[in-house]
Amino acid sequence: MDYDALTNDHGLPFDPFKALVSPRPIGWISSKSATGTLNLAPYSFFNALSSRPNIVMFSSSGYKDSVRNIDETGEFVCNIASRDLLHQMSETSAPAAPDVDEFDLAGLRTEKSISVAPPRVADAPAAMECKHLQTLALKDLDGNSAETWVVIGQVTWIHINDDVIVDGFVDVTRYQPLSRLGYTHYAAVGSVFSLDRPPGTPT
Repeated sequence: MDYDALTNDHGLPFDPFKALVSPRPIGWISSKSATGTLNLAPYSFFNALSSRPNIVMFSSSGYKDSVRNIDETGEFVCNIASRDLLHQMSETSAPAAPDVDEFDLAGLRTEKSISVAPPRVADAPAAMECKHLQTLALKDLDGNSAETWVVIGQVTWIHINDDVIVDGFVDVTRYQPLSRLGYTHYAAVGSVFSLDRPPGTPT
């Protein structure tokens, strides 16, 4: 099939775009408001942008609490959501008032961060503490607001659970990171294969 993505006239029961751009890693973003309220929310438009220095991004459909908190305080944490935290991660995606602490809402323990004020998810297999670099307000081809904000941050500290490190390598099968597919579907990494890359290609 083919369809015009500008009019989104696909004729299907649901928009297939997110199903095509998948799997998408989930950034479980913890932040703290200027008044001290904790916030925790998952974002499936999340990824790494650079390795030297370590830079990550996530985008939010709507100017949500996470974006506002980060714009105001300049700090956040990207927690990695594992298979055994699926339901807690889902609970933190529910719409909630700005004064609601999603750590409490989902019954999650916090762990104090080293370089930033927002705490990390104590039971997450890994977490990246970040300092805010910039927030981009996206626009469409006509220059209209897309009502989407991209938050970019530099990683300042990384936590990895020792149990997921095997022979010096992070073994994702030990914690099965969650990813978002289309519709209401998720996936967890359960198997990994290796492929030799062309000589000189960075790992």
